[in-house]
Amino acid sequence: MKAFLRKLLGALFQVHVSGYCPSSKKMLIVANHESFIDGLLLGLFLPVNATFVVHTQIVANPFFRFMLKLVPYFAVDPTSPLAIKTIVRLVESGTPVVIFPEGRITVTGSLMKVFSGAAFVAAKTGADVIPVRLDGPGRTYFSRLSGLYPRHLLPRIRLSILPATKLEMPVASSAKERRRLAGEGLRRIMQEMIFSTRAETTLFGAFLDATNTFGRGYRLVEDVRLQEESYGSLLRLILGCGRVLSKRTAVGENVGVLLPNVTPTIGIVFGLSAFGRVPAMLNYTSGHDSFSTALTAAQITTVVTSRRFVEMAKLDGLLKSFPKLKITWLEDIRSTLSFVDKLWLLTFAQWFPHWAVPKIEPTAPALVLFTSGSEGKPKGVVHSHASILANVAQVKAVADFSPADKLFVALPLFHSFGFTCGTVLPLVTGSRIFLYPTPLHYRIIPEVVYDRNCTVLFGTSTFLAQYGKYAHPYDFFRVRYVVAGAEKLSDAVRTLWFDKFGIRLMEGYGATETAPVIAVNTPLAFRRGSVGQLLPGMHCRLEPVPGIEGNTGLLQVSGPNVMLGYLKMEHPGVIEPAQCDIGPGWYNTGDIIEMDNEGYLFIRGRMKRFAKIAGEMVSLEVVERLAQAADSTGMHAAVSRPDAAKGEALVLYTTSRNIAREQLLAAAQQQGVSELAVPRIIRVVDAIPVLGTGKTDYVTLQREEINQV
Repeated sequence: MKAFLRKLLGALFQVHVSGYCPSSKKMLIVANHESFIDGLLLGLFLPVNATFVVHTQIVANPFFRFMLKLVPYFAVDPTSPLAIKTIVRLVESGTPVVIFPEGRITVTGSLMKVFSGAAFVAAKTGADVIPVRLDGPGRTYFSRLSGLYPRHLLPRIRLSILPATKLEMPVASSAKERRRLAGEGLRRIMQEMIFSTRAETTLFGAFLDATNTFGRGYRLVEDVRLQEESYGSLLRLILGCGRVLSKRTAVGENVGVLLPNVTPTIGIVFGLSAFGRVPAMLNYTSGHDSFSTALTAAQITTVVTSRRFVEMAKLDGLLKSFPKLKITWLEDIRSTLSFVDKLWLLTFAQWFPHWAVPKIEPTAPALVLFTSGSEGKPKGVVHSHASILANVAQVKAVADFSPADKLFVALPLFHSFGFTCGTVLPLVTGSRIFLYPTPLHYRIIPEVVYDRNCTVLFGTSTFLAQYGKYAHPYDFFRVRYVVAGAEKLSDAVRTLWFDKFGIRLMEGYGATETAPVIAVNTPLAFRRGSVGQLLPGMHCRLEPVPGIEGNTGLLQVSGPNVMLGYLKMEHPGVIEPAQCDIGPGWYNTGDIIEMDNEGYLFIRGRMKRFAKIAGEMVSLEVVERLAQAADSTGMHAAVSRPDAAKGEALVLYTTSRNIAREQLLAAAQQQGVSELAVPRIIRVVDAIPVLGTGKTDYVTLQREEINQV
């Protein structure tokens, strides 16, 4: 019966098994849980004869009891205090054991809570932990994903067996804490498993995979026109835009994209990428000098934009200052399609899209983003298809975004956070998107989030503070994820959102150079004040900094989401890999980070945003936190200036007219901060300058301060 079922299911589901189980005296096989047939699949296709740990309720079901006759199994009652000890003895006897650490079938399509029992068994016995990824059973009719993912009668199924790993028994003061820490360790192993079994493809390839999964009629993108676009209509838009632009540009050329958050922008970006061009996302809020730097560094000669957008954003003067720039107007693309182009699109391209575009390697350049210029001239950051999709897979491994979600995306697509998390992530996971052209409409955005039933919101601390201020307490009643990034999240903003809306803000951390997410808090792993743990597949090192003690240092990271390199004005068009002392593939973030014993990261400041006062290193972000504690209603920014006596002096720019040095001293004493962090110079301004990305414009403030010296 077992041999017959193996051949039958192998043929019906086209089951593909990769990897192998090493010979081991003690082996614990852990797998994700997608459907009711997961145990059957593992029993039939695992290369070892393993004993399955099953719940007593499963054994009580006649159908499952019959199926369990095909494999050795051991029924346990999780409520029994002897259950774990019995499993430990089973593993120590040398019997390979299979267990589902989630304990239940997923209802989100992502990894759910990992119970600590299986982890404790692995740590207690010292067994080899063999992670096995099941991919495909969730799309069968035996799953619990009805209403989220389209289900099929016979989807393809993959079983990926990963290399063995060990889970050491954690050191802690109590057995309860050791068990919890072991569970956290197994969760990380499972998340690494989910990430490492991702498919290698291109942006357009990932879009086509999602189209095949959800169907061409699935509607997922909406913008201010309130018109929903489906995968099918997006596919035609992408192919049409790509066809027209491929005739005006060369393969590998960097093509400027100067457009707001609207659906056609997705068509332009993915269309260029599909045909081997590299979209360069231009920051339309950056000003003439930064715009010129971007054009020069990336050798951009062609820009795609819109007449209406140029008029509304008042960019006509900016574009006229570059007379040699070739402009392709969005409004003209449809009329540019010839009869042959339309025939190609309707009869061939949309039905055979893989054959309609040139073959592109996942490691090829896919996108150019530009650094914000908050600390100097912007640089072009070149990402490959693989690095962007790796970051998407990393986020998917730790967060349960699903087709049940609708993302509100107001962060501009020239911002790496807005592009990867706000656009690529939902397009390949089936989450719906509402594109909004600007994050600055503080009164309107909460109303739109409420009206369009959005469940996920991305923003910076500055933007979230304003949304929270103007929103009605019921505007975010459907929102379940609010992710803050791009700048340090203010405690006042965190408290406002929890008290007013009952929402716990998930702070994350990243850089344009890492596509962008490096770490993020999630419901599965959250620590207040931190930016979360490193994403799966990433490695880090803390470089010691003189004057800073503890497990704190300059953060250097590596991983598949790190960029290909920079495009700099000094060497236009040349991709220069990031320079890091460790070696190739590593990126120096420039951030001073503290890491606790569980791997949570705490931002202590930018290396460039430390002042050396009387021989001591003082974080300018600490200065801003003191100002926030003294007056949480104002906006604050700290810079430094040369000082003959102490080397440097602190300067606080603030919109508050009530802050005095005495209040800052009191806040420093309350927080245990040195008096050196209390600025003597306080400048009251009407507004703190902010970049289009939501970050404080420190370059402008520093320039003003130097002019006053």
